This record gives sequence, C-alpha cells and structure tokens, in this order.
Amino acid sequence: MQATRLTLICHARTVAQKRVCFGLEEPVDANWLAQRPDVGPQVRHRYRNVRQLLCGPELRTRQTAALFGAHPEVIQALADCDFGRWRGLSLDEVLKAEPQAVQAWLDDPDAAPHGGESVAGLCRRIGAWLASLQEQPGHWLAVTHPFVIRAALVNVLDCPAATFNRLDIEPLSAVELRFNGVWRLRTQALGQE
Repeated sequence: MQATRLTLICHARTVAQKRVCFGLEEPVDANWLAQRPDVGPQVRHRYRNVRQLLCGPELRTRQTAALFGAHPEVIQALADCDFGRWRGLSLDEVLKAEPQAVQAWLDDPDAAPHGGESVAGLCRRIGAWLASLQEQPGHWLAVTHPFVIRAALVNVLDCPAATFNRLDIEPLSAVELRFNGVWRLRTQALGQE
C-alpha cells in the first residue's frame, strides 16, 4: 500500500502576523516576500511531483499557493481558526480589554471567549480532515495557517490540546506528515527532497 504524504506549508507572512494580531482577511506582506526572490522557483522545484495542491480559502493562503505555479483546490477545512470578535485585533489590545478572557482561552482548549472557534474545536476539525486523507495515497501539499498546522501536529502526535500553544509555526515553513497505517511526523535531512 502506498503511503499518504502530506506537506503542510504555512502561508507567507502578513502585516497582521508582524503586528501579532489575530488573523483577518488580508494579503501577504509583499515587502517581506520581495526580500525572498528565490522562494517561488525553489518551492516549485521542490514540490514538482505533488498529487494535489490544496489551500485554505483566505487570500493569504491562495497567494502563497500561487508561488507553486498551479491552481490550488480551496479546502474549507483548511480555513484559519475563527477568532470571532478578536479578528484583526492585536494580542496586546485584547489583553488590555479582556485579560481574563485571554487567560481562559490560553488555559482551556475548549474555551472560545471571542465567540469563534475553540482550539479543541479546531483540532477536531483538522483531525477529521486528516482522517479523510488516510485512504488517499500520494503526495498532497496544503498551504494553510499556523493554527491549522498546530492542530494537525496535536492530532498526529496524539498530544493533549493543551500542547497546542507550545508549538510555533513560522511563515513559509513546512511540516511533513506520512500516513501508512498511522500518521507520523517526518523530518528531512538538509539538501534532501
């Protein structure tokens, strides 16, 4: 049986990320991306044999997926976490206005004081999406969000949802997962494809 290979790539940086804001519908930071002129050719070469290119529905994921030179399939399950009324606000702004709510959100994966999606809910959504790929062999490439990648790692590593906030995902970073009876995190040696 051929394995399912899933490469999760975090979208390029946005101004909201730079300002430590909760995600909103915005483009990638063109100035940040312009400082990396070799990104497009590198990613197109490295992932030239993918079975399917997927991305979340937001503009920043679609723009990042365009670096691969193909038309991605937009997958609703890869959407960013719904931050409710905190969307677009900086963490500092929310901490000043609602310090107890932020603490509850950080301490309890089931909490959603912003009125959006809880971390536990996001982990369940991504767990269901991962399960849908288990019988789909080949290499899948998905451009998505830091929170979505964190949720995938919590699922694959079978960690408690409280582990979620201990994971950092950088813009344009990649996480490699394989399914062959069980999901595994796979690292790669430098210079290896």
